[in-house]
Amino acid sequence: MKVAVVGATGLVGGEMLKVLEERNFPITELIPVASERSVGKKVTFKGQEYTVVSFEDAIAAKPAIAIFSAGGSTSLELAPKFAEAGIFVIDNSSAWRMDPTKKLVVPEINAHTLTKEDKIIANPNCSTIQMVVVLNPLHQQYKIKRVVVSTYQSVTGTGKAAVDQLFAERKGDDSVKKVYPHPIDLNVLPHIDVFLDNGYTKEEMKMVNETKKIMGDDSIAVTATTVRIPTIGGHSEAVNIEFENDFDLEEVRAILEKAPGVVVQDDPKNQVYPMPLTAHGKDDTFVGRIRRDESQANTLNLWIVADNLRKGAATNAVQIAEYLNTNELV
Repeated sequence: MKVAVVGATGLVGGEMLKVLEERNFPITELIPVASERSVGKKVTFKGQEYTVVSFEDAIAAKPAIAIFSAGGSTSLELAPKFAEAGIFVIDNSSAWRMDPTKKLVVPEINAHTLTKEDKIIANPNCSTIQMVVVLNPLHQQYKIKRVVVSTYQSVTGTGKAAVDQLFAERKGDDSVKKVYPHPIDLNVLPHIDVFLDNGYTKEEMKMVNETKKIMGDDSIAVTATTVRIPTIGGHSEAVNIEFENDFDLEEVRAILEKAPGVVVQDDPKNQVYPMPLTAHGKDDTFVGRIRRDESQANTLNLWIVADNLRKGAATNAVQIAEYLNTNELV
């Protein structure tokens, strides 16, 4: 099976190559793709060097699947061209997520809705993916009324330039290009993506709207505050969930321990709880600090952490590709 990785030289593209290799996806030919300025560069996959090619050459090579991580404008322009050539596009940008004609997929939740006609498939926002993987099995059991989420998001979500800015600031180097409007080291920025007319950021509204679409329930009320912090291992989230029905804490733990892709780390007496440092490089979503909200009936508090470049982006996209392959849709 020929597979193209579009945006192969970027932070997420590099992670996609790593995940494809680690999960031993059945690739017969890898086609790394990037913008004109990166054509001719080399990437390594399974110990072999591959030359980055142009978008036109990639389409001409007729891969079965193209995994995109090249930004929204590139996806809007090029994903339809790949799709018209019969290529399945799994797109990691925000370009297609809320398009009513496109599926927004987290495999553990709604991959079963995919068909051979779904040539452009949207990969959700990183902070949304890790939250809904935990929310969905609880929603099935207790029915969620409302979610209040505050995020603590890694600079890797902004890209390599943000990582460079963080470490340059840490060294006192002022020469590196700034991607944030304020210093990020020893700081916290309640500002991810652009501010909208309603006072929320685009990132916050992604969490609101994508959660409803993925879980297939517009009745779930979601409010979010998304925050950038000076970490690189993954995104963390404090999540407060109000259910229609009451719950038993031990049953909640049992449900989450059985949930696909979820690992419970909840032993506060021994200082065991999810952290970006321990989630880094892993494909699972980690949940802990599981406790009842004592201020309100039928309400639960959770702490959720996942590597945003893995489950939040590359791993989820590769899992979609795996579903297409396993179920003979491609």
